[in-house]
Order: sequence, then structure tokens, then C-alpha cells
Amino acid sequence: MSFRCDLTGKGPLVGHKVSHSNIKTKRRFLPNLQNVTLISETLGRSVRVRISTNALKTVDHRGGLDAFLLKAKDTELAPKMVELKRQIRKKQAAAS
Repeated sequence: MSFRCDLTGKGPLVGHKVSHSNIKTKRRFLPNLQNVTLISETLGRSVRVRISTNALKTVDHRGGLDAFLLKAKDTELAPKMVELKRQIRKKQAAAS
């Protein structure tokens, strides 16, 4: 299981743990990932995603999963999310 956000592509960072005596040892800073079920209004179904809490706030701020995906770049999204974005675009094009 990779520590990568499905929506933002945020992954682990590398840094140092610094002791009181200033000894530096390598450590990993992992993103705060959560398993969440989000609802797509356009498709009318729910989607299970593994996203960071920061991305969850951004989805809420932009007005839902559909708005977030339509504004996001394909390079940052997971393959499952790119497919979902394509389905949303197709459904919106058929509606208009």
C-alpha cells in the first residue's frame, strides 16, 4: 500500500530526526491519509478514496468531488481518479 494521496499526489517526505545532542538520523514524514467515501453528484454514486486530510478540506472548499476533479491536473491524480474525471466530463457533456 503506497502512502500517496489519490487526489493531490502528496507522498512521504524525508528529513532528519534531531536529538538533544544534535545527532541527525533519517526519518520519513508520512502524509495524514484517510479512507473516505465521497459522493459524485454528477454520476449519482459514492466513491471510496484514500486522501490526505488537507485534500479533504480542499474538496469541501471547492464544492465537492466533481468540482475538485474537473479543476485538478491529470498528472497529479491517481489512475482511478482520472477515469472518474473522464466519466464526469462525459456525463456533463451528454446533459448539455
